[in-house]
Amino acid sequence: MGLFALSGVLCRPWVSDMVDRIGRKRSYTIGCLIMSLLPVTYLFFEGDLSGFYFPLIFIRFLHGVGFAICFTSALTYIADIVPEERLNEGIGIFGVTGLTGLAIGPIIAEIVIRSSGFSAFFLAAAAMATLGLLVHLPIPESYVRVSHEFSPSFFSVLVKRGVFNVALVAMLFGFGLAASISFVSPFAKEHHLPFIFLYYISYSLSAVTARFLGGRFADRIGEGQIIPYAMVLTGIGLLILIFPGGTTILIISGLLSGCGHGALFPCLNSLIIRNQPINIRGKITGIFTGGIDTGSFVGSIILGYIGEWAGFRVLFFVAGLALLSGLLIYKPQIIRGK
Repeated sequence: MGLFALSGVLCRPWVSDMVDRIGRKRSYTIGCLIMSLLPVTYLFFEGDLSGFYFPLIFIRFLHGVGFAICFTSALTYIADIVPEERLNEGIGIFGVTGLTGLAIGPIIAEIVIRSSGFSAFFLAAAAMATLGLLVHLPIPESYVRVSHEFSPSFFSVLVKRGVFNVALVAMLFGFGLAASISFVSPFAKEHHLPFIFLYYISYSLSAVTARFLGGRFADRIGEGQIIPYAMVLTGIGLLILIFPGGTTILIISGLLSGCGHGALFPCLNSLIIRNQPINIRGKITGIFTGGIDTGSFVGSIILGYIGEWAGFRVLFFVAGLALLSGLLIYKPQIIRGK
């Protein structure tokens, strides 16, 4: 399961370069083809896991690459077409579609699996990805590279001072995100807290509200002013889980973390990509999303061990502290000098 995320991290330099080299739409087409075909291959894996372990490892790795291509190319496309003065608003609203998919997807999956089994589930996943492939075909390309145009490497863009700082903050954001995604549910079950879904509903509603209401405000006053407050909100949302309080604590945590997430993602993305040349935006987006994915992958492993050794409350304390430590890295005057 972890290979899906790991492959997205490892392939980011190649994916980012491809998005700048062959264009956003063509890259998205390749990603969508992978996402459409790969779910069907799971139908061939039957019987004992030991009999197909390594082929499954390969398929999971390739599946993660497809997702990384889709995510990076789509986000870069949006950055290309949204006016500079509405960058936070545009990226934020686009991000709502991802949050909606993440919220609705598990519900649909659960219904399909219970009614028709896993074979139907994989076919349904392939059908939805194919629908995404078909829907994007009429959309025009946002960027066509000129053959003689110089395009720096992924790592030469990464080491730019401002870009690297935002990537570090994004990695800490991903680290905290791992706690919200992976460990709130088992924490609630261990403490016999009913209505776990209230945390995720609070989180999603708060994040979506922040995207719709906060995007234009961030564009008006500057995303640099919003980011520190968003980091604090997300960090406190995790830290509050160390206190007793039952379902009420879950709801408050979801509201705070969701609001912080809803503001932090588009603001960081806008900050790192604003005023950047169009021929390196794929690499910029890859660095940003790769930073989040790296933090999320590493966080899942490290926080898992911390939770096993010291318990969930220490886990959430470390995750919240990691997010708040981003305030030491984030320096607006350095970020602007990218």
